[in-house]
Amino acid sequence: MTNVPGTTATAATDLLLRRTRIDDATGPVDIAVTAGVIAAIGPDLPVSAVEEIECADRVVIPGLVESHVHLDKALLDGERGDHGGTLAQAIAITAELKRGFTATSIRERARRVLEQAIGNGTTAIRAHPDVDPIVGLLGVHTLMELREEFRGRIDIQIVAFPQEGIFRAPGTLALLREGLRDGADVIGGCAYNEDSLEQCRGHIDLVFELAAEFGVPVDLHADFADDVADPRFALADYIAEVTERSGLGGRVTIGHATSLAARAPEDRRRVLRRLAEAGVAVVPLPATDMFLGGRGDSANIRRGIAPVRELWAAGVRTAYSSNNIRNAFTPYGNADLLDIGLFLAQTSHLAGPADLTRVLAMATYEAAAVIGIADTYGLRVGAAADLVVLDTYRVADALLDRPDRSYVVKAGRVVARTTRTRELLLPARV
Repeated sequence: MTNVPGTTATAATDLLLRRTRIDDATGPVDIAVTAGVIAAIGPDLPVSAVEEIECADRVVIPGLVESHVHLDKALLDGERGDHGGTLAQAIAITAELKRGFTATSIRERARRVLEQAIGNGTTAIRAHPDVDPIVGLLGVHTLMELREEFRGRIDIQIVAFPQEGIFRAPGTLALLREGLRDGADVIGGCAYNEDSLEQCRGHIDLVFELAAEFGVPVDLHADFADDVADPRFALADYIAEVTERSGLGGRVTIGHATSLAARAPEDRRRVLRRLAEAGVAVVPLPATDMFLGGRGDSANIRRGIAPVRELWAAGVRTAYSSNNIRNAFTPYGNADLLDIGLFLAQTSHLAGPADLTRVLAMATYEAAAVIGIADTYGLRVGAAADLVVLDTYRVADALLDRPDRSYVVKAGRVVARTTRTRELLLPARV
């Protein structure tokens, strides 16, 4: 990418990144930032800056985007180390722990994850706090406070998420409506966590009704199983149908969707075409999906992740994210999207520069589109200056090298920096 024709940088700017690598097919370019926005991109820009960073051919990418994270339930392994192992056990363990949640406990755990995420190059995050009669709106309200506390360092979208179901947990629907009135940005859903297929479909219908009422996007947990033997985990078709009927194409996301991989090939192709045509995005969550999947298998244990390459081929918008961090759903994680991306590639038969560059795009451009910030995002003149300088020299190596995030820039300000010195101590030659 080069500077837009006819556009020149101003004589003085706020921040200048010298000699960055933003594309493996072209040479190094400078990036000039003014008032939090990218003002110019091009080789050897004739500008001065209040702050100048010599990148020395290191890769610069737009800020990473966590499109699906549960901040309110993060780091619960410090309170209970029993992880159960199945989805149902994880929900039950977490429901028990939620009874002891306080604003302080949520705030402290979420703050630790947010600080990790910023240091690892994340500049925007979509968080899914639970909304139910157990915890009420405590998670939503606490994350609203953190949204203000972290403003200018990371953008936080809040999803009102009914983990315990809507029909299964009476009172949840009123809480969801209240959470949206209070300032939640997105309506969530847990399509499979009801007692019957009819209730699961009713759950989806109610979520879409709330989306229409409040003018917000939809982000559903759905089809999170090893296969489709239980029809509650085969709802992608229905979600696509309701999306089309509601006119919400481009504003609906499914998280997990692992059972897509278990469908017969022709049926899978049909469903993926349906999702693409309806404008429904899919967000695999590989750390959780791999940990909880296949628990009932005693041989040829299934390791289900939504079929990424087939999603690409079908034209389905596809991102990935960390989901849970160190709790009963996922006992791992450091809020590091490059680490999750490498794991996704390793477990999805993705390899080589083209695949790895596309996986990186799933955590940048594709994730930005999923959470609705594409209009102000990216490495282009006029976009918000949310940037990450990686300690590597090829974009295609951004996952493989596990590079330090040398600088993290949010709205034109450096918000995190990593400096590391490594020495190889060789024996003296004789």
